[in-house]
Amino acid sequence: MQVYDICPLPKPRMTQRDRWAKRPAVLRYRAFCDEVRLRGMTLPQFGCHVTFVLPMPDSWSKKKRAEYIGRPHQQKPDADNLLKALMDAIYDDDCAVWDVRVTKLWGEGGRIQLNQMD
Repeated sequence: MQVYDICPLPKPRMTQRDRWAKRPAVLRYRAFCDEVRLRGMTLPQFGCHVTFVLPMPDSWSKKKRAEYIGRPHQQKPDADNLLKALMDAIYDDDCAVWDVRVTKLWGEGGRIQLNQMD
């Protein structure tokens, strides 16, 4: 298992204007992509289980945090948008990837885990 302490982000909807406009969502996404590339993350073409651990909001109580840690994350951002952002950061052309399993969980901090399935 490979663990990367990078807070997962979904891929935002982008337009031609985002090439010169400095929207915060696009800047965060570009910083995420740069961090993924800097850490040298790789994703095999098949047989990979990607687990996105999303941080809990600061406003949650300690009791609620203890209750939710490790439980499924069943709200936005969608798993497919998280995977799309990761694959676009790793690959120039991600059509070669044909078998990936994705899981979203709650955690104290954001991280991405990659498991090679047998």
